Amino acid sequence: MARPDKYVGVQNEVNGGMTTIGKIIRDAWVFGLIEENETCEGWNFAGVDALLDKVNKEWDKYGCQVSSLPAELFEKHQRIHGKAMEDARASGWCGEVETEDEK
Repeated sequence: MARPDKYVGVQNEVNGGMTTIGKIIRDAWVFGLIEENETCEGWNFAGVDALLDKVNKEWDKYGCQVSSLPAELFEKHQRIHGKAMEDARASGWCGEVETEDEK
């Protein structure tokens, strides 16, 4: 099966969007790099990579730690990622895939 040339959108992701690209998009929402209603559906992967670079530059400002975010960004991060985890769990995601190799 050939790799798709366009991103499916965070709302259409496997595991309720609990993927690397889903995290990039949610972090971009946190930092205000894209609007919170932007799902990136139909983006080419070069666009997703460019977004990743921007997200990484923002995280670098805070030592890549959620606890180092200013209060406003911390609260936004908790809201966005908390809701994503809640929605993903409701769709059957449990998080075990991400920690399988730690057993």
